Amino acid sequence: MSARAADAPAELASLVRASGARSVAVAGTAKNSGKTVTAAALCGAFQAQGVAIAVCTAGRDGETFDVVEGTPKPRIFLREGAVLASAESLVSADPALEILDVLEERGALGRIAVARVRRAGEYELAGPASATAVLRVVRRLQSVATLAIVDGAIDRLAFLREGIDAIVLAAGATAPTFDECVDDARALAERLQLAPAGAEDALRIEGALTLERARDLVAAGERRQIVVEDGTRIAFGGRTYLALAARLDLRAERPLHVVACTTAPSHPRRTFDPRAFLDAVGAATKLPTFDLFANRSFA
Repeated sequence: MSARAADAPAELASLVRASGARSVAVAGTAKNSGKTVTAAALCGAFQAQGVAIAVCTAGRDGETFDVVEGTPKPRIFLREGAVLASAESLVSADPALEILDVLEERGALGRIAVARVRRAGEYELAGPASATAVLRVVRRLQSVATLAIVDGAIDRLAFLREGIDAIVLAAGATAPTFDECVDDARALAERLQLAPAGAEDALRIEGALTLERARDLVAAGERRQIVVEDGTRIAFGGRTYLALAARLDLRAERPLHVVACTTAPSHPRRTFDPRAFLDAVGAATKLPTFDLFANRSFA
């Protein structure tokens, strides 16, 4: 298989719809992996298909420049009728937004408000501070929209544990080398799609499986299934994960539903050949994979 020309946003949205999901989250391999581009593309494709959407973030998205690095950020464009959740301080200052509710959940910029878009435009999102708060916001959004879209954060994968029906991975040029970036994508895909537990004598891990614990299990020659609640409970990734997973039988009580992956071949520090990166990530993750910049797919 190899990359082909496609209406990548529409195909990605169709995969999510076909899964029956009422919520979809974008989880990235690292910062600047294309999470916001992916979330924005989903918003655009679903709105073009007439789906009533609501969008929120587990971080801060839609601003003109990254508040940490100062680099340009992709914008979140929403049509009239869409719903968003963002900091009340941002929502109340925008006359194009109609506030529907102010929630108890809080983020770095204060309480979170739910608002309906009254004029199409680009909007800034600021989400709550914890994974449980993100899930409460998602449930509120589902009460006013057909589909809730969550732009995730690499350090808040815990919000994927409950209440998220489908996951789209975002793989970027975020590691020093091409091969390491591909391995990061493969590791995240495998980690979130662990096979279900199936042995009575399995070793069940309460809480997180730490790197130190995993190394100890390898050193002890552990051969039983190592069962975590789900892949977000594994506290390491990348090549470290791949090396340890090759020597441990890692399983999950509750496998997560990953439906696709996107690629972002450009980064402030490096750029990869777009088609080669798309092909490599698609082959490594074994997922339908899309380059939303080049409008190509691998499936």
